[in-house]
Amino acid sequence: MAIPIFRVLISQPHSVPLIHSLSSIIHSRDEVTSFKKRRWLLSCSPSELNPVRSELFFCVGSYLIPHPRKVDRGGEDAFFVSSYNGGVIAIADGVSGWAEEDVDPSLFPRELMANASYLVGDKEVNYDPQILLRKAHAATSSTGSATVIVAMLENNGILKIANVGDCGLKVIREGRVVFSTSPQEHYFDCPYQLSSEVVGQTYLDAAVCNVDLMGGDTIVMGSDGLFDNVFDHEIVSIMARHTDVTEAAKALANLASEHAMDSKFDSPYSLEARSRGYEVPLWKKILGMKLTGGKLDDITVIVGQIVSS
Repeated sequence: MAIPIFRVLISQPHSVPLIHSLSSIIHSRDEVTSFKKRRWLLSCSPSELNPVRSELFFCVGSYLIPHPRKVDRGGEDAFFVSSYNGGVIAIADGVSGWAEEDVDPSLFPRELMANASYLVGDKEVNYDPQILLRKAHAATSSTGSATVIVAMLENNGILKIANVGDCGLKVIREGRVVFSTSPQEHYFDCPYQLSSEVVGQTYLDAAVCNVDLMGGDTIVMGSDGLFDNVFDHEIVSIMARHTDVTEAAKALANLASEHAMDSKFDSPYSLEARSRGYEVPLWKKILGMKLTGGKLDDITVIVGQIVSS
């Protein structure tokens, strides 16, 4: 039996002191030091549902750029990747509003991702991303909240997705976006989120879907810092120019960062804001000006190439 190779390539800007990869999440918190004593569960067995089909798995690259004012703390996004089964990728985006309550917004998403990464092979989870969210959320004791997305690839090519909030995922096939998750929100700029508070969303509120993938497909997962600042056609263009997944993730993150700092760029975020009735002050409107600009935020990008064994 051929053994699939799960290539995890993690890069970051030189100015970023902390990349929220799996290893940094685990070693950054005392609450999860016991993880070191436990075994990771890995599986490379072929699918019993479709034994004649080649096994599919992720080849993954990632890149994170913190908000310009949060570089010293590494930002408030967290993510992990796992080689379990066909591969698992996940992002949690901490809600910055907790800083007003003297709470570090990065603690909740980091612990949530650490718990999820440990529970990937749990028997109760049974490779169900919604159940993984339930168990990881229940095990998280930090105060805070986060939007979160988890995608789990079966070796038979079925990608299982559970999403709470406005982190997102797109599937690119033959030069076009063939699937996109939809953001969940209470109102503009107020997404669904998992929280330490009793009142709030739970795993039951997750948008759940399955996508049938094939070799050669590309997955682009990101926090809203990516999708608020980069259009689909730009994502497709960058994917066409970069065959290396790490370079592709870096290029997407850098483009999102560039757009986020451009007050004249008519971004997906500004277009959405105008469609919801937000506008510039009246005197600017009289002068023919309109609401434009990107949205400064933490930017996390994970690019996964679907490879056939």
